[in-house]
Amino acid sequence: MRRGHQVTLFASADSRTNAELVACCEQSLRLDPGVTDYVAHTVIELDLVYRQAERFDVIHNHVDYFAFPVAHLCPTPTLTTTHGRLDLLEVRRVYRTFPNLPLVAISENQRASLSGVNWLSVVHNSIDVDNFQFRPDPGDYLVFLGRISPEKRADRAIELARDVGMRLVIAAKVDPVDQDYFDHAIDPLIKSQPSLVEFIGEVDERGKNELLGGAYAYLFPIDWPEPFGLTMAESLATGTPVVAYRAGSVAEVVEDGVTGFVCDRLRDMAEAIPKVRELDRRACRKRAERLFSPAKMADGYEFAYAALLSGNDRPAANGGDPPATVRRPSLITHSSVE
Repeated sequence: MRRGHQVTLFASADSRTNAELVACCEQSLRLDPGVTDYVAHTVIELDLVYRQAERFDVIHNHVDYFAFPVAHLCPTPTLTTTHGRLDLLEVRRVYRTFPNLPLVAISENQRASLSGVNWLSVVHNSIDVDNFQFRPDPGDYLVFLGRISPEKRADRAIELARDVGMRLVIAAKVDPVDQDYFDHAIDPLIKSQPSLVEFIGEVDERGKNELLGGAYAYLFPIDWPEPFGLTMAESLATGTPVVAYRAGSVAEVVEDGVTGFVCDRLRDMAEAIPKVRELDRRACRKRAERLFSPAKMADGYEFAYAALLSGNDRPAANGGDPPATVRRPSLITHSSVE
C-alpha cells in the first residue's frame, strides 16, 4: 500500500491492516477453540473473493490449491504462493491437474521439488526486521522455537543440548494434532533433563525477540523439506547464528560458516555449536536485512505481478524491479484465515 497499490485483504475480522478488509470469519481460526473445520471457512472465503473478482487486476492466493478449481475459470489472473511442502504424491497430482496457473515458490528448494507446473518466480518470505533488536553479544543458552511436531525434531535439540552441556530453552506451541506426540515423546525428555532443558510454551513477538536475541545459538534440527523457515530469519535478525540440519530451504537462509552452520548429521551439529562463538553476529543481522526484509519481498512480488499482467509468465527468479512501463495494479491479497 505504501507503494501506491490498492489492496483488499480477505481474512479474519481481527486482522490488523490498513488495507480494505473483507472479514471471512470473526477471529483467527487458530485462536477460536470452537472451530473444528478450517476448510469450511476457506470455502466461504473463496466465494467472497471470486464473486467480486472483476474489481481486481490480480488475485493473490495464499490458501494453496483450494482456489485452483475456481481460479482456472476466472478471467482475473490468480497468482498462488506455495507455502507448503510439494513432494507428496497427492499434492503433486493436484498441482499438475492445473499446470497453467502461475505459481510463486518461497524458496528455490521448494520450486525444485515440483516440475510440470507454471513457476513464475521465487520470492523468499520476509520478516519485519525492525521488530527484532540486534544483540552484538551472545548469550549462554541454546534455543528451539516454533511448534512441537515430529518433523521439527525438538527431541534432536534436547539431545544436542545434552551432548554439549548447554542449557536449552524450548519456546513452542503444541497444536491439538500434536498433543499426543508432545505428551509421549517430548515431555518425558524435557522432564529427564530438568536442570538443562526448560519448556516455556508459545511466546509472543516481544518474547520471541528477547529469547532469540539473548541466545548463544538457535537450533533448527528439522527432519522434513522445510519450504522456508521464518524462525531462522528471525534469529539472524537478532544477530544469533543458526545451527541447522541440511534439509529443505535451510542452505538458502543460512550461509554456512558465516551466519551459522548447515550440517548433514546430528554429530556435525554438536561439533558446530562450540564454533558459533567465532562467528560475527553483525553478519547475521546484515543477511536478514539484505535478503528477508519486507521491501525485498515486495520487490519480488511487484516483479511477479508486472510479469503476470504483461503476459510474461517466466521472469527471472527471486525478485528484481518491475518494468518501469508497467502500471501499478490494483491488487487483492487473499489470505488464509488461520
